Amino acid sequence: MSFGDQNNPYGQQQPPQNNPYGQQAPQGVPPQNYGYPQQPPGQPYAQQQQYGGYPQQPAGPAGVPPLASMGRRFGARLIDGLIFFVVYAIFLGTKIGDLMDAVNACSSTDSTCVNDAVTDWYSDVLPVIAVFMVLVLLYEVLMIGLVGGTLGKLAVGIRVLKLETGAKPGVGAGFLRWVIPMVGGLFCGIGALLVYLSPFWDGNKRNQGWHDKVAGTVVVNVKG
Repeated sequence: MSFGDQNNPYGQQQPPQNNPYGQQAPQGVPPQNYGYPQQPPGQPYAQQQQYGGYPQQPAGPAGVPPLASMGRRFGARLIDGLIFFVVYAIFLGTKIGDLMDAVNACSSTDSTCVNDAVTDWYSDVLPVIAVFMVLVLLYEVLMIGLVGGTLGKLAVGIRVLKLETGAKPGVGAGFLRWVIPMVGGLFCGIGALLVYLSPFWDGNKRNQGWHDKVAGTVVVNVKG
């Protein structure tokens, strides 16, 4: 006579090994992962996500790419800065030549002539500087608002998106994002520097600077 398996001296049917509660799951019901929270489908930002080995807090709706690193953001600023420098040098190049000619025409002992030459030069240069600032404004606001990135950001593969919708920021948000560091720059440039460094201490772990928070934007990667 067989009394069943030696490891089961009472001859009772063993519950399935993947059911720690010893109950038989009904047919047609998938096995449950007891003891572990289930991630709702279609909500990739419901929990922390792992991007590049660093956990990030929710950064917006489903479909928003991973957050951009501060290294890429610095690289984008550097490229844009070089573009501004080249354009500014072109604008001022001829004017500097005019100043040198006017100063050389003065006698080395005639300080009044030199001062008048410099004053006239400033009066000619101020409109050039004003035009340059308008071009910088249009460049930043329109590129960020309508495209989602300046040439520097496009080059390093990052974009600026609205945090809540994942859409392009729009001109209004692009202007807010530009004007905050410009206002900070009025304080000997220190304010602008703090604005650009502020993503480092973003409490929400979204790498949002103060200008991003005001504009409701987030900077993300669009390529590896």
